[in-house]
Amino acid sequence: MAPRSGNTTAIAGITALMAVILSAPQPGRAETPVIQAPAPMTAVTPARDRATITPLERLTVDQCVQVALQNSPDILAASHTVNASGRRIGQAVSGYYPQINLSGEYLNSKRSDFLLTPQNPAAPVAQENYYWRAALTQNITDFGRTGTQVSIRQKDRDASGEDLRDTSSLIAFNVKSAYYGLLRAEKSRDVLKETVALFEKQLDLAREFYEAGERSKFDVTNAEVELSNTKLNLIRAENALRLARVTLNNAMGVPDAPEYTIEDTLSFQKFPILFEEARDRAFLNRPDIRSLAAKRESAEGSLLLARKGHLPTLSGNANYWRSGDNYPPTQDNWSVGVTLTIPFFSGFLTTHQVGEAMENLSVVKAKEEAVRQNVLLTVQQAYIKLLEAEERVGVAELTVKQAKENYDLAHGRYEEGVGIAIEETNALVSLSNARMNVVAALADYKVAEAELQRAMGE
Repeated sequence: MAPRSGNTTAIAGITALMAVILSAPQPGRAETPVIQAPAPMTAVTPARDRATITPLERLTVDQCVQVALQNSPDILAASHTVNASGRRIGQAVSGYYPQINLSGEYLNSKRSDFLLTPQNPAAPVAQENYYWRAALTQNITDFGRTGTQVSIRQKDRDASGEDLRDTSSLIAFNVKSAYYGLLRAEKSRDVLKETVALFEKQLDLAREFYEAGERSKFDVTNAEVELSNTKLNLIRAENALRLARVTLNNAMGVPDAPEYTIEDTLSFQKFPILFEEARDRAFLNRPDIRSLAAKRESAEGSLLLARKGHLPTLSGNANYWRSGDNYPPTQDNWSVGVTLTIPFFSGFLTTHQVGEAMENLSVVKAKEEAVRQNVLLTVQQAYIKLLEAEERVGVAELTVKQAKENYDLAHGRYEEGVGIAIEETNALVSLSNARMNVVAALADYKVAEAELQRAMGE
């Protein structure tokens, strides 16, 4: 310590020390590029206003996905998790900057002084004491601890960003699945409406033949039974349509959405991708794989940081303090210096920290391998479903064509009076089932396509 009198000398000394410390090279930064304090990560924060749907609006599948992404509380939570990870980077970066602390104390007390004669004591004397201090500490080198800590936090933020992508991918898939489910329900309802209309025509024709004495009552009752059964199926289809709409509303995060329509995209268009390409793209793009890769790198950084616990630290410090009371008079003091801290023995703390970091790294590596295996299985399953639905579409469309020809023949024969009612009924039921199978195959193909896209991380 070098005591000085007056504020000017003390402040000048501390200012000079700060300039020297801040301009000195810091070996800890050599391992990590110089990092500026991160700005708030507003880019990943969704808009706070919820997306709405106007009455009678016509929505595409992409618009439905965007509505869901904007309204999802899971997206909002994941976005704030990413932002919190960015703030932890700033906390780690703070180790590069000087730390300045101020402290002070004020004490007011009284004391009594006695003269040599106890019968003549002096009056109590008031005494004031004060003390304040400014201390500056600057890390000169910690042998890469701060740089490693920053790198760890960066990898944690990368992992959080990939988790956000994974959440977005899942929400998009759920919306697409519900969207094509609604299309399937609408088209199935329409098929049954057409079937009801055809059975009504058959019933009218059967009644005409019966009233003319050309057919028996059986044709009429048979047509009535088939019409009633089809109407029951239509009621179920109408209810399924309402449930499908509720499911899509919930997937979009707008359970109270007004009436709207959706674009009919339930047509076959071959998805142009081979299995090998889908597998490679999945391993490259899947957010869960990329998240675990970032977590593995973070765990590797934690292991490196734990091993640095055996290394010393070197820091500079500067202090200025002033104290005074009634006696002695006010004093100004300042000091500058450096501190070298060498960890000698900490009860094997660092050794156990290194061991824990190694175990954590092994856990992440095992999870990474498990996820890669699961990703491969997911891609295989989605691709097989896509191929199956593709084959079903082709067969179902051919079946519709054949069933339509068969019905036209049966209906024509019945109108001419040479066919029987059962023949026309069976042909109409077969045509209705064939049309329903086409709708189901097209919807399943679209869902399988969306599932494969999610499996590829797209």
